[in-house]
Amino acid sequence: MNSAVTVSIESFQMSPVALLALNAVLAFMMFGVSLGLRTTDFANILRRPVAPVTGLVAQFLLLPAITCLVTWLLDISPGLALGMILVSCCPGGTFSNVMTWIGRANVATSVSMTAVSSLVAVVMTPFNFAFYGHLNPNTRDALQAISLPAENMVLVVVAVLAVPMLLGMVIGARYPAFAQNSERFFRTASLGVFLLFVVVSFSKHWETALSIAGAVLVLVIAHNALAFLIGDLSGRAARLPVADRRAVTMEVGIQNSGLALAILFTFYPGAGEMLVVAGFWGVWHLVSGLSLAGYWNFTQRRDARAESLQAESA
Repeated sequence: MNSAVTVSIESFQMSPVALLALNAVLAFMMFGVSLGLRTTDFANILRRPVAPVTGLVAQFLLLPAITCLVTWLLDISPGLALGMILVSCCPGGTFSNVMTWIGRANVATSVSMTAVSSLVAVVMTPFNFAFYGHLNPNTRDALQAISLPAENMVLVVVAVLAVPMLLGMVIGARYPAFAQNSERFFRTASLGVFLLFVVVSFSKHWETALSIAGAVLVLVIAHNALAFLIGDLSGRAARLPVADRRAVTMEVGIQNSGLALAILFTFYPGAGEMLVVAGFWGVWHLVSGLSLAGYWNFTQRRDARAESLQAESA
C-alpha cells in the first residue's frame, strides 16, 4: 500500500467567490434545518447529554485513534496516511445536519454536536493531528507543526451555522405555519443542492480522479465507511434511541473535509497526496451520506405506512 501519488494542487483549489457561494448555500440549508427546532429540543439534550457526549468521544477519540492504527498496520504511504489522519481529526461538517434532517433522525442532537465539535476542534484538531501523525512511525518524518487559524474558523462557524440556526429557530417559532409549509421545499432544495454539488465536483475533478491510483479511491471509501461504522457502534454501545444513534452516525461519518482542505492550502500547499484524500472525501461523503439518509427516510416512511395499515385493520 506504500505508493506515491502526484496530483496538481490546483485540482482542488476553490476561488474566493466559489467558497463564498458554498458558505451561502450551507447557511441556507442550516436555516431550513433550524425552522423546526425549538429551545426545548436543546433543553432536553442538556438533561440527557448521553448522545452528544457519545458522538464527541467517537469523533475526537475513536476515529483518529483507529485511523492511525489502520494506516500503520496497512503501511499506507505517509502522504495518504497523513491525509486520512487529518480528515479524521476534523469536526463534523454542516452537511451532517442537513443529512440528519433528510434521514428524519434527531436534528437537535446533530446540530448541538456540530456546534460543540466545531469549537472543540480549535484545540483538538491540531492536537490530534500532531499526536497521531507522530504516533504513526510511517508519518512521523513527514509531519510538520501546524497552527489552526482559530479566529477564522469561529467566524465561519458563526456565519454558516450559528446565525442561520438562530434565525431559523426564531422564524420557525414566530411563524409555525410557514415552518411547516416550507419543510418540503427545503428538503427538496437540499437534495437538489447536494446532487448538483456532487455532479459539479466529479466533473471538475474527473481528470484528476483518472490520474491517481485506484487504491486512493478505495482508501477514501473504506475510511468513510469506517467512520460511519464507528458512529453507529458507539451509539449502540451507549444504547441510544434510533434517532439519536443515527444522528451520531451521520455526525461521525460526515467530516468537515472543507476545514481539512483549508488547513492544507494554508500550511501544506505542496502536500498533493493529502489534498487527494481530503478532496475526494469531500465528494464521496456527500454520496454516501445522502444515500444513507435516503435509506433511513425510506425505511421510516415504510414502517410508518405499515403501522398505519395495522392500526386500520385492528
